Amino acid sequence: MFENSKTNIHFIQQALHFLQDVIKRRLDQYTQDKPFMLPVIDLADESDPLMLLLKPCDPGIEEYLLLAMALAPHVQPNFFDSIIREALPDGGDFPEFGGVRGSNHRGILPTGETAQFILAGDDLSERIATQEMLGDSHFFFLHDILWLEQVKEGEPLMSGRLILSPELVMMLTSGQETKPKFGPEFPAKLVTTPMNWEDLVLHPYTSDQIEDISRWLQYNDSLMNDPNLARKLKPGYRALFYGPAGTGKTFTASLLGKQFNKEVYRIDLSQIVSKYIGETEKNLGKVFDRAEHKNWILFFDEADALFGKRTSVQSSHDKYANQEVSFLLQRVEDFNGLMILASNIKGNLDDAFLRRFHAVIHFPMPNSQERLKLWTKAIPQSIPVESENLLADLAQSYELSGASIINIVQYAALKALSRSNGSTYILTRTDLIEGVRKEFRKEDKSVL
Repeated sequence: MFENSKTNIHFIQQALHFLQDVIKRRLDQYTQDKPFMLPVIDLADESDPLMLLLKPCDPGIEEYLLLAMALAPHVQPNFFDSIIREALPDGGDFPEFGGVRGSNHRGILPTGETAQFILAGDDLSERIATQEMLGDSHFFFLHDILWLEQVKEGEPLMSGRLILSPELVMMLTSGQETKPKFGPEFPAKLVTTPMNWEDLVLHPYTSDQIEDISRWLQYNDSLMNDPNLARKLKPGYRALFYGPAGTGKTFTASLLGKQFNKEVYRIDLSQIVSKYIGETEKNLGKVFDRAEHKNWILFFDEADALFGKRTSVQSSHDKYANQEVSFLLQRVEDFNGLMILASNIKGNLDDAFLRRFHAVIHFPMPNSQERLKLWTKAIPQSIPVESENLLADLAQSYELSGASIINIVQYAALKALSRSNGSTYILTRTDLIEGVRKEFRKEDKSVL
């Protein structure tokens, strides 16, 4: 989106100089009763990263200044302090300017009150207009660009800090996009794959249903621009992938992201689900809040833990658990992107969720023909099999998932390499059968 850090630095300096000039003029109005007039700046340069960011909303000078205010502490910690000291050399409090101190940052951090002072002075109608710009219906908020920090109950709304998206701070300053860091504040991991659709083997009916999701990813924007349908369609698309482990559920989600250039984040339910009242909703809310307008695909593996069936109310704990499910239902319906839940058994999920899925897709164990394709695709190019019919025999004899077949081939290939004394490597029937035994033992099965 943005060219590079050197280009960005020029335009950031220009924005800060302009903001500094505006603030000084506003302070002169307050301290010396001078008339206030906005200085002139050319906002038509499309190489300016701030204007690129604002372009979709037909921006004005006010939006440009708000972005500069929110960015200033990230690149010049004493930006606001130095301006205030110049205006008030003898010191003193200046509550009209707003601003707060952070727990680590020692300079002034701008608040909504700071924005009101700089943009509106004491003009009440302009101050309210500034407040509306920082509301939840403005372009900034809707696209997760800039928002007001929530304040304690009873304190003025505009006393919250101006928060600029951390990802945008990095893009504006370095020209590089950063990935969210996995941890308590963002309990999700990026899922990628070096493989392609040709590497995936699915039942034909499953493949057809995956195509439905592909069509939504490709054409949903066109539907949402239709004046009639846009009023009737709910945002987002919800799909359930269910079936035995190793049948391609996560792989399919990764490929959808790769095909449509969307990041896929797998939610770590161990970081989400909590025994403490209110914590599960709070943890999940962090993921949904971060994912809004990011064009991500959210993937909930082993979703039973979070979206399981509600229980009959026999205790206060049961009542709360059911309230938790209700909260999840609302967040699921409000998410405007692709959300995929994965489960081994469809029946484990609450019916209320199932009714809200656009697609419920079964990933069955592969049949013998599909298993032969999986065996064939898994064999290393540099290590041939012992006999021509070996793979067909294995495919016919043993019911295995794609993931299990990969594990078996890996085991047999390592055995082949370990035996080598410089001669040709070969995947033997003995090693492959032993690999099958190892996989079956995981599930307490035996090999005849």
